[in-house]
Amino acid sequence: MTRAAHTPTSPEKQMLSEQIYAHLRHAIMRGEYAPGDALKPQDLAKQHGVSLAVVREALVRLVGEGLAERLTNRGFAVPAFSDRRWQQIGEARRTIEPVLLRMSIERGDVGWEGDVRAAHHRLARTPAFTPEDGEYYSEAWAEAHRVFHRTLLAGCGNPVLLETFDRMWVASELARRWSAHRAPDRDAIDEHRRLEEAALARDPDTAADLLTRHLTLTTAALAEQEG
Repeated sequence: MTRAAHTPTSPEKQMLSEQIYAHLRHAIMRGEYAPGDALKPQDLAKQHGVSLAVVREALVRLVGEGLAERLTNRGFAVPAFSDRRWQQIGEARRTIEPVLLRMSIERGDVGWEGDVRAAHHRLARTPAFTPEDGEYYSEAWAEAHRVFHRTLLAGCGNPVLLETFDRMWVASELARRWSAHRAPDRDAIDEHRRLEEAALARDPDTAADLLTRHLTLTTAALAEQEG
């Protein structure tokens, strides 16, 4: 009797898809795929020993985060480096995040202040670069950086707006990492310190201006290199 091919159950398929997603996300963020590189579902399925459906589910998730693009009749690819793309992402963040920061300063309580202090302390004490991470920001620093920025905005108390921040952050992560490589002399430590001080001083105008400049520098560095 011929044995039927194994078909993953829904929970098993979800677990496999999560593993493929995590692997691809890490590889893209680490620069193992160059901008514009193809992400071929058939090749990935064969490489990882999983079904096409599992791979496609992971790729669609990456598309939703801005870490992959779905090409008409050509499958998937890592986003190509494009000044226009990163300018649009930067414009979106400069438009939304200073507004959320103002709301946080207005609405944030003592607990929020403590969270901001703790998040900044963690960021300031985490090495941005380590030998194993080479030219890229360390994984620990990247996470501390994300937490600091999200904590600054969390005082707004609006989960819908914070979800928007989360999506924009992931979409801009590749640009930020490329900027780190292209602008190694940028004084991010001072930028973050001044942001914390302005937020805790309950100075919305200064804080919003500092955040706008902070977000502009990454986009500007990329634009200069592209030009």
